[in-house]
Amino acid sequence: MATIKFGTDGVRGRVFEELSLADAFLIGRAAADVFGGTEAVVGRDTRESGPALTAALAAGLATGGVNSLDLGVAPTPAIAFVAGQHSAVGAVVSASHNPWYDNGIKLFSPQGSKLSDADQAAIEARLAELDATAATFESQDDDILPGLTSIQDEIGDWVRVVRGSVDVDLAGLHVVVDCANGSASHVVPPALADSGVQVTALYNRPDGRNINEACGSTHPQSLAQAVVATGADVGLALDGDADRLLAVDHHGRIVDGDQIMAMLALDMDRRGMLAGSQLVVTVMSNLGLLRAMDAAEIAVEVTPVGDRNVLMALDRLGANLGGEQSGHLIFTDHGGTGDGFLSGMQLLALMKRSDRSLHDLARAAMVVFPQVLQNVGVTAKMPDIAQRLSVEIETVQNRLGDQGRVLVRASGTEPVVRVMVEASEKALAQSACDELCAAVQELA
Repeated sequence: MATIKFGTDGVRGRVFEELSLADAFLIGRAAADVFGGTEAVVGRDTRESGPALTAALAAGLATGGVNSLDLGVAPTPAIAFVAGQHSAVGAVVSASHNPWYDNGIKLFSPQGSKLSDADQAAIEARLAELDATAATFESQDDDILPGLTSIQDEIGDWVRVVRGSVDVDLAGLHVVVDCANGSASHVVPPALADSGVQVTALYNRPDGRNINEACGSTHPQSLAQAVVATGADVGLALDGDADRLLAVDHHGRIVDGDQIMAMLALDMDRRGMLAGSQLVVTVMSNLGLLRAMDAAEIAVEVTPVGDRNVLMALDRLGANLGGEQSGHLIFTDHGGTGDGFLSGMQLLALMKRSDRSLHDLARAAMVVFPQVLQNVGVTAKMPDIAQRLSVEIETVQNRLGDQGRVLVRASGTEPVVRVMVEASEKALAQSACDELCAAVQELA
C-alpha cells in the first residue's frame, strides 16, 4: 500500500528518491478518486524533473478518468486560479523555495483554494488504499508530456485579474524584480511592463537547475544591491513558484512579509476594505506587527505556521487578508492561495496612491522587534518539546516581560527544533535564544 503523507504544503522531497514517479502517479489517481470530475489543471515550475513528474501525475489522473489540462511552466497562483475557473482540481509540481534537486506536488480544490483538512485526509486515506505496485513509471528522462491538453494561454487570464486588482496608474515606478529563475520568469516582468512600470528583471533565465540558487525571496541580497545600483524605487523578490514575496526599499533594506502585511492592512482598514478590521498571521510573525495592529484597533488571529492554516482561519473568520513573515500573503478577495505577483501589485499601488516611498511606509507601519531564530538538530522529532521545556520557556518569557516573546516548536518536516526569541534589543534576544537552544540540546 502507498504510504505518502502530505505536509503543510503538499508532498515534497528529494526527487526520484523521497518523491518518485510512482508517487506522482498515485497522487494523481487519489486526486481523481477523491475529487472526481473529468478535468484537472496541472502545471509546474522550472526544475528539470518537472516534465517527468507531471507526466506521471497526469497518467495517474487519467486512470481515474480525469483529463489533464496543462498550463506548462506557470506560477502556483496561476494554476490555482485557472483550476478554479474550470471548477477542476489543480495540481502543481513544484518544491517552492527548495533547491533544484527537490520537487513536490501540491493540490488545490476545484474552488482554487488550498485543500481543507477534510480533503487532505481523504487524499491520504485513498493513497493508503492504493496498491503502490500499480504505478509502473520508471523513466526519469522523458521531457514529452503525451496526452495532455495545453492551455498555456490561460495564464494570461490570471495576469489580467491580478493587474485589474489595482485601481491606480503605476506608470513612473522603476521596479527591479527577482524571478528566482522560477515559474514567474516569463510572466511577471512583461506583466509589470504592461502595467506601465519600468522593469529591470533579474534571475529570469531558468536552466532547470538554477531555481532559487542564490536568488529569490530566500536570498534577496543581490536584489538589494541592484535596487541601489539602478536607483530603482523598489525591488520585488519572488520564490521559485511565485507564491511568496519579499520587497526591498530604495536604500536596499529588506521588507519582509510582516511589514508588507502591516502596510496593506493599515491602508485597507483606512479605506474600509479590511473585512471585519481583522488580520490573520502565524506564530512566527513579529511582535512589532501585533503591537502595530493593536494600536490601530485591528484584531489579529494567530495560527500555527503554514499558509493552509492562515487560509482556514480567513475562511472561518470571514477575513480577507492574512499571511506569513516569509512572504506568503493571501487576499481572499482575489484568490485562495499565496500570490507573489498579486502582493507586489498591491504594494506598488499603495506606494503610488500614497505618493510615499516603501521605506517611509514600512517605518510608519510597524517597529520591527529584533528576532533571533535558530535550529537545533535532534536525533528524532520532538513534537512535545514546548511541554518538556515549559519551565525554561516560562523563565525566559518572564524575564523578557511584555518586551519580548518566545517560541519553541518542532519542525513538521525535519528532525530539528526551532527556537525563536524576540526582544527589545538584539543582544537580549540572542542570549535568551542561546539559553533555550542549550536546553534543547540537553534533551536531544
